[in-house]
Amino acid sequence: MITIDVGEADRNAGGLAPETLRRAMDTLRTDGAVVLAGVVDLEHLDALDERMVSDLALLKARPDAPYNWTAGNIQHDPPPFEPYLFADVLLNPHVIALTSAILGPGLRNTMYSGNTALPSDTRQPVHADVGHLWPSEAMEVAHPPAQLVVNVPTVDVSAANGATEIWLGTHRDLTVGVGGDIEVPEDALEARRAISPPIQPDIRRGSVLIRDVRLWHAGMPNRTDRPRPMIAMMHVSHWLDVGTPLEFPAASRSFFEHPVLTTAARFTEQPTDHIYRSHGFGLVEQPTG
Repeated sequence: MITIDVGEADRNAGGLAPETLRRAMDTLRTDGAVVLAGVVDLEHLDALDERMVSDLALLKARPDAPYNWTAGNIQHDPPPFEPYLFADVLLNPHVIALTSAILGPGLRNTMYSGNTALPSDTRQPVHADVGHLWPSEAMEVAHPPAQLVVNVPTVDVSAANGATEIWLGTHRDLTVGVGGDIEVPEDALEARRAISPPIQPDIRRGSVLIRDVRLWHAGMPNRTDRPRPMIAMMHVSHWLDVGTPLEFPAASRSFFEHPVLTTAARFTEQPTDHIYRSHGFGLVEQPTG
């Protein structure tokens, strides 16, 4: 998977310099994923990581703990309030330069959640978070991107601590369409494996992974003794009505004012409870421990 180091020229451009932007766009359209490196402050990641790891005990203690397919992967919202709101995470200019160039004007963020790979030997089935917007039978070629996932790991990521298995190029495969099963059938996996087998890319802390929501992927075992959090946002085209409003404290309203990216938010004077608002998907085994 291609990693693009964001350098001084890009920072001076206030987003991405033209040649960097073109390379990132070409990579995202071809591979379905690209990494922008060196764009998030490490101290911000340290603060988020410490709080998210400390929140895990409460999250796992829920009677409906939000596991995704297995007890090795849990849906895990970061704290949506100060002092944990960071512009280089939620409003990163380099990320927005790329996602707005791909998705067009009126860009919206409709998600602020994440998932944590817990120490485990289990893995998820290969799936797409969302299929194509039309049934597979109705299309001859894949439609242009409409939703992009923005992943921010809080720690260095490798195969050892559960780097996501990624199947590059599969966002253009028509197997998973709207209204169908998001799990990829075995025959499609074997056919794709013969063309381009999956990878588990290393991602350096301070980097952001941007991927097409249709890209096949799977959460993998974390064989270390430490959880591996990864924050997730969803940037979507203005015409696509998805998700429910995100909830943030009223005092943070000005933080989210941005000329390009609109955060689909509801601001409330009530305390925001990020422990109980996430939901898991497809749990097929009972959590242990």
